Amino acid sequence: MHNPTTSPSAPHSDEAASTVQPSTIAPAVESVSRDSEHRFSKPVTEAIMLVKGLGVDGDAHSGTTVQHRSRVARNPNQPNLRQVHLLHRELFDELAANGYTVKPGDMGENITTRGIDLLGLSRGTRLHLGAEAVVEITGLRNPCNQIDGLAAGLMKQTLGRDENGDIVRKAGIMSVVLVGGVVNAGDSIRIESPAIHVPLAPV
Repeated sequence: MHNPTTSPSAPHSDEAASTVQPSTIAPAVESVSRDSEHRFSKPVTEAIMLVKGLGVDGDAHSGTTVQHRSRVARNPNQPNLRQVHLLHRELFDELAANGYTVKPGDMGENITTRGIDLLGLSRGTRLHLGAEAVVEITGLRNPCNQIDGLAAGLMKQTLGRDENGDIVRKAGIMSVVLVGGVVNAGDSIRIESPAIHVPLAPV
């Protein structure tokens, strides 16, 4: 059975395919962030409210249709599969080892996690966040060159190659809200995997 809380070891390199090392840390919310404006980074807050079918209450990317400006420009009627952005804090450790300082919210995520190999989850995985909220994973975040606005060369650090030479996108995953509720820093995360594992692709 696929174990999303661990990941195989990988060579220490900016081309490494995996960012999460084997861990016994219980899956949990490290930090939460939101911003009512369309800015790359989001300020950290104590708690966020998830709203069914919309996203994070008060966040610029909340809505039933696409809210990311690049996608709105292409087709504003597309369904919003990017309501909530999650990012694993283990990526920060990898970036720090390569000389980059990145903190929760800096890369625009709403929820920073710990103890989960987010990139190894299946499409359709449900994450139970805290007491009530549930999100369903839709796919990968596709890193864009805005990341280099934080630090020159940072975008390259969020990309790698797997054993087949395929690109690995490390900048987190996207989800939609199935059940609303408050999510606090420190909340536990329960993983509900689908019967069939479908690898994540960019959305």
